[in-house]
Amino acid sequence: MFRGFFLSYWIRICCLGSMKFGKAKQQDVSSIDFELPPDSERNKKVLNKKVKKQAEVYVGCAKWGRPEWKGFLYPAKTKATDFLNEYAKHFNSIELNAAYYKIPTVESTRKWTQIAADNAKAKFLFCPKFPVTISHYKKLKGAEKITDEFLTSVLEFGDSLGPCLLQMSNSFAPKSLKDLGDFLESLPKDLRVFTELRNEKWYSDPESHREVFELYARLKQGAVITDVTGRRDLLHMELTVPEVFIRFNGMGAALRDTDFKRIDAWAERLRDWQDKGLKKVYFFLHQDDELESVRMAAYAIKAFNETLGSQIPEIQLQQSPNI
Repeated sequence: MFRGFFLSYWIRICCLGSMKFGKAKQQDVSSIDFELPPDSERNKKVLNKKVKKQAEVYVGCAKWGRPEWKGFLYPAKTKATDFLNEYAKHFNSIELNAAYYKIPTVESTRKWTQIAADNAKAKFLFCPKFPVTISHYKKLKGAEKITDEFLTSVLEFGDSLGPCLLQMSNSFAPKSLKDLGDFLESLPKDLRVFTELRNEKWYSDPESHREVFELYARLKQGAVITDVTGRRDLLHMELTVPEVFIRFNGMGAALRDTDFKRIDAWAERLRDWQDKGLKKVYFFLHQDDELESVRMAAYAIKAFNETLGSQIPEIQLQQSPNI
């Protein structure tokens, strides 16, 4: 009983910390350089101009169950049980944060897959997040049982399964490189995983940086690129597979124009990578204000369609975009 309480408390603390991760204070924004850094030299080895073609582009948010989207994105009288039905009509993917808190049952996974297939205008992908118990509480060690449970669930997505997101805590430092390698090697070889490392030493220490990206490259796995105001070191611009998983953290309505410009910069960089052989793009929007998440996603879809030539159905909001 005590262990269950402790775990619940630990998850709650982790989640609250995650919501504030990397957020710069509004008064400090003017001093932030929002220009995207140059490409890593590694990208030249990963991207192959000889097989250049249209990249698959997936854009989404982290949740579908947002009641504030009623009358804005969803019809005003949408029932909570129909939120996924409506979400799938507007997006072609989701960063499934729900799996971070609780592993969905196999029955739920099958149900969601069918709902998305019935309502999506094109191929829809679920990109589930590894449970916090695995990443934060157990720190990848002794997590075989719960990992098997997670995999049993998400593999039921079948062709609708996109890459899985492994987000590690701030305390997961380079000294745990072997644990990360052992965990990734234990996963099914055909499971694509993108890892988000938050401890600053992975980026400030050149040797640790080199070692972890060599690990990803050897295992043919990816590293999440996180675009957040207060941690520009997470914009590492390193590709270890010809795919990219971007988590874009916007700054809210007061700085909407800045967010639009940041998305425009991503559209240009992605076009350059596409021209060099990038195959897939996963772009997920995060905001404290969930109305802004939708607004930014709508803008990103339009920008990517215009710049990359993707053909994602554009989002039509039910309220004025100035609200």
